[in-house]
Amino acid sequence: MLQLATILLVGAALFPNEVLGLWPIPRNLQLGTTFVKLAPTFDITVSFNAPQDLLDAVTRTKEYLQTDKLERLIVGRGTNDSAAVGQAPSLHGLTISLLTSTAPRAIAEEAVLPIVTRSEGYSLTIPGDGSTATLTANSTLGLFRGLTTFGQLWYDLTGVTYTYQAPVKIVNDIPAFPYRGFMLDTARNFFSVDDIKRTLDAMSWVKVSLRVIFSCSGSEDIAQINTFHWHVVDSQSFPLDIPGFPELAGKGAYSSSETYSTADVKDIVTYAGARGIDVLMEIDTPGHTAVIAASHPEHIACSQSSPWTDFANEPPAGQLRLASAATTNFTSQLISSIAGTLPSSLFSTGGDELNTNCYAKDAQTQADLASSGRTLEQALSVFVQATHKSLTDLGKTPVVWEEMVLEHTVALPQNTVVMVWISSKNAASVAAKNYRIVHAPSDYFYLDCGAGEWLGKDPTGNSWCDPFKTWQKSYTFDPLASLTTAQKPLVLGGQQLLWTEQSSPENLDSIVWPRAASSAEVFWTGATLPDGTARNVASALPRLHDVRYRMVRRGVRAIALQPHFCALRPGVCDLTS
Repeated sequence: MLQLATILLVGAALFPNEVLGLWPIPRNLQLGTTFVKLAPTFDITVSFNAPQDLLDAVTRTKEYLQTDKLERLIVGRGTNDSAAVGQAPSLHGLTISLLTSTAPRAIAEEAVLPIVTRSEGYSLTIPGDGSTATLTANSTLGLFRGLTTFGQLWYDLTGVTYTYQAPVKIVNDIPAFPYRGFMLDTARNFFSVDDIKRTLDAMSWVKVSLRVIFSCSGSEDIAQINTFHWHVVDSQSFPLDIPGFPELAGKGAYSSSETYSTADVKDIVTYAGARGIDVLMEIDTPGHTAVIAASHPEHIACSQSSPWTDFANEPPAGQLRLASAATTNFTSQLISSIAGTLPSSLFSTGGDELNTNCYAKDAQTQADLASSGRTLEQALSVFVQATHKSLTDLGKTPVVWEEMVLEHTVALPQNTVVMVWISSKNAASVAAKNYRIVHAPSDYFYLDCGAGEWLGKDPTGNSWCDPFKTWQKSYTFDPLASLTTAQKPLVLGGQQLLWTEQSSPENLDSIVWPRAASSAEVFWTGATLPDGTARNVASALPRLHDVRYRMVRRGVRAIALQPHFCALRPGVCDLTS
């Protein structure tokens, strides 16, 4: 999984000022310098009995080819290409085929297979003479990834869609890491289903899978992110309607119009699956659960205790009474109820930022500990084992935050997936315990950092994870740093995260995109570019500009990376230029 393919890049190396629009850049790539245009009758032919979501993906690809209307990011926006485009051979078709004789599965089915068994690779050929282009893969998910790459090669000049990089040859482009995610917190502030779908579209454009975390805690891919982490509930609000537990959202949501119904969840999961994205949900326990007190005060310790700084990492205070058998049963049933409705093989129980002082001051917890003869750590282990059993009984693999491994003595099975968030340096400690890792480090991947303090009465305060994490910072992340050769296979991938204390639908697109695309290339392409050089920000910037401009054309309000002047002149605005 971690070995990079041998790659040849023709064209971009010879013409460094030409903007290569592929993101993430394929690991095996050959490009030429011949112009080819799409014929007015261009069509995409599927050579087998394809599932509906692949047919829908083909339709969206053709629509994007017609509507993107993206001009080249060079001075003149491609006007000097006029003569070459006029004389260019016309491409009449792309044929897509499966390389296996087994019955094809839907993209949505492929996207939720156990993470290390998914097949996302594809091969793509676009001849320079106008003869039929071909896309092949061993799965519909791989074909979907290839369609994404195909769509990034084309530009517009006065209504003609063309590429200047034919012939194109990509052989068995497979991701370096299987997990490429993005996390969205919808509890601090509410985001509509349409907001989430727009985010899913953008994720798919960059080959990012979606990890959606339902947490009781505090179209085609441009970049191909494949996991949506939806942090849907937290101490501040509980907008998720869970079957059998309607009172949680009924009393815990900000309003009746700011909830996710069972139908909404199914809609989001279906929409994500059709775009090759897995929705990983989280019920973060036992911390970050204060809002449950609105409907079940019997299960929450130190509810609304003051000063909140003594009892929680942010207001309001309150967490599940983990030493209570009744609370443990309640939580296990809650997790089982929502997890059983979801197709993903992964589900997170969280486990971050547990406040022990809250339990020390809670009379009920102290009584429960005394009657059981357990310490708090022993009670936590019993609690976690019970909640994880509710997942394993459903055939799902538990996911936890790093504290469950590094700060507590909880008995966890070795197949547990651990998300490293406090510091990138902690990955080595998790690997030393032989657990699988998803990188989510605040020092590289937290998109909310650098916006200043959000707490009131703190005029000189800054965000705890300052400074702002630029795309260049996240792009330099090394997933294998400080790991031994034996430990490197434990890394599944990584994700960027948006905690939304200071974000809402109004700034969602601009704070996430195109920054969140940076990690998509880190975890798809790996450490080495197709020309054999190390992954670097200098060659990435022109391509990320291209991603951003294409996103804007498709309705995502991605923020500018530089002045337009710089985007049209690759390298001119570099520090060393």
